[in-house]
Amino acid sequence: MKRVFLLVLTNIAVMAVLFVVASLLGVDRFFTQEDLNFSMLFVFSAIFGFGGAFISLLLSKTMAKHTMGVRIIGAQARNSDEAWIYQTVERLARRANIGMPEVGIYEGEANAFATGANRNAALVAVSTGLLARMDRNEVEAVLGHEIAHVANGDMVTLTLIQGVVNTFVFFLARVIGYVIDKAVFKTERGVGAGYYITVFIMQMVLAFLASAIVAWFSRQREFRADAGSAQYLGQQRSMIAALRKLKSLSTGQLPESMQALGISGGKLSALFASHPPLEERIAALEKR
Repeated sequence: MKRVFLLVLTNIAVMAVLFVVASLLGVDRFFTQEDLNFSMLFVFSAIFGFGGAFISLLLSKTMAKHTMGVRIIGAQARNSDEAWIYQTVERLARRANIGMPEVGIYEGEANAFATGANRNAALVAVSTGLLARMDRNEVEAVLGHEIAHVANGDMVTLTLIQGVVNTFVFFLARVIGYVIDKAVFKTERGVGAGYYITVFIMQMVLAFLASAIVAWFSRQREFRADAGSAQYLGQQRSMIAALRKLKSLSTGQLPESMQALGISGGKLSALFASHPPLEERIAALEKR
C-alpha cells in the first residue's frame, strides 16, 4: 500500500504544481480564446498528464526515503540480521534477473515496499515491525513479493495508467467547465468565473473517482507479485504464511499519514483499496 500511496501522493503534488504553472502561462486562456480547441487541449492534457506521472516516478525513490525515513544498508551491514536481509535481496534479485536494488529499513508497523523508476536501480525497504513479528521464511517471502513488483515493472505500469487517467481528468474538467460556464453562467464572450470554479472542482472530483481505476490495476499486480514470490522461493508456503501473519497483525487502522485518504467500511472502501483482501490472496496462492 505504501508503494501506491507514495506514487499517488507525489503525483498529486506534481499535478498541483503543473496546474499552477499552466494557469500562470495562460494555457486555459489560450484554449478558451480559441473557443476551446479540442485537439490542442487533448495534446496539452497528455503532456501535463503523463509529465506529472513520470516526474512522480522519477522522484519516487527520493520521496520514499525522506517520507518513510529509510536507512539504507549495504554489503557492510551493522549486524547479522541486516547482512541476511541484504544477502536475501541480492539472491532474489539474481533469480528475478534484475539489478541489485538499494536495500533499506525504516521504523514502523509490519510492512514493506519497493519503488523506483528503473527495474535495475530500485529500492526495497522493510519495516522494523515486519522484521520483529515475522520469521525469516516469512520475511524472505515478503522480500520476494517486493522483488517481483520490481521485476514486473509495476511502478512503470502504474505510472502509465496514472498518466492516462491524468490526461482524461485534465481534459474532461476543462470541457465540463466550458459547457457549464456557457450553459449555466451564460458567459457569452470568453469564459467567466464559472469556468475556473468548475474546472477546479471537477479536477478534484474526477481525480478522486479515477483513483479507483489505478487501485483496480494495483490489486491485480498484487496477485502477480504473490505468485512471483512463490516462484522465486520454489514454494508458496512461505508467502501464504506471511499473508496469514499479516492478517493476524491487521487492526483495520490506517497509518496516521493516510487516515485522511481512507474510506472506512463497505463496498466503497474495497473499490479504492490498492490491495485485495488477504483472504483472496491466500486463496489464489493455494490454488497454484
